[in-house]
Amino acid sequence: MTPSMTPSGRQLEIRAGRYAATVTEVGASLRRLERDGRPLVRPYDVDEHAPAYSGAVLAPWPNRIADGRYTFGDREHQLPVNEVERMTALHGLVLWEPWEVLEHEPSSVTLEVRVFPRPGYPFRLDLVITYSLDESGLSVLLGAVNVGVDPAPYGCSLHPYLVAGDGTVDDWTLELPVTEVLDVDDRLLPTGLRPAAELDYDFTRVRSLAGVEVDHAFTGVRWSAPNPATGLAEAAACVRAADGSGVELRWDSRCPWVQLHTADRPEPRLHRTGLALEPMTCPPNAFATGQADVLPPGGHHRARWRIAALPG
Repeated sequence: MTPSMTPSGRQLEIRAGRYAATVTEVGASLRRLERDGRPLVRPYDVDEHAPAYSGAVLAPWPNRIADGRYTFGDREHQLPVNEVERMTALHGLVLWEPWEVLEHEPSSVTLEVRVFPRPGYPFRLDLVITYSLDESGLSVLLGAVNVGVDPAPYGCSLHPYLVAGDGTVDDWTLELPVTEVLDVDDRLLPTGLRPAAELDYDFTRVRSLAGVEVDHAFTGVRWSAPNPATGLAEAAACVRAADGSGVELRWDSRCPWVQLHTADRPEPRLHRTGLALEPMTCPPNAFATGQADVLPPGGHHRARWRIAALPG
């Protein structure tokens, strides 16, 4: 299958040291990330397009908006409902869009897409994402600018399914420095913030994921000291396999929320074969609750993430 004929368009390969990654033209999704040939995220085939949002860029909102409906600027907006079983608008607008490749170097790739006004989101944004590899892992920088004439609600995240090593989620451990969780209803919409320990979702110490099922948003992040390069506090989640190998996802304080999903799926090849960890700028249903960022005309937003192998 030629690159132009794949469901996700061109396959943009980058390499540095012992790391290799593939980013897709459609959606600017992270299709593959490996170190020494070992997957750090759950990959998918070239003839697929981001199954279960694998590796997707989530913007201009992450997670769910109830009924696809929200009020902003004294106007009610109705987004298309794409998660029909739960009647929600899920994970933004750019997953199915072709992104323009601005620069493709051996160890990095930068892509851009314009979000044009449309029913439910009558705003205009430019998004630019850069994936860059070095000897220590993959860095991701997503920037947004409001190029329209009106303020715009905005939120973002990434959707990697982390792979610690051999086995499945049940064979791995997780350490995640968050102390509060949004309880949810049967539509996975938030009902209220609770201490994570009350729902038996305390991962502040290393904990086995065997038998744990979760698809919730967490906050109350225990931040580390600021990164000298950015001036922003950071946090990291660590997922490890039985042999001690694993993967780390690091993010900064622009993302005070983290969606955690143990990938409990009906498809055998997707069921608990990766752990979704999605640092988010805002919680689920943020457009409806007013918890999203607001970009004024000309306003900018940046978010950073980093994925790296943990030594075994």
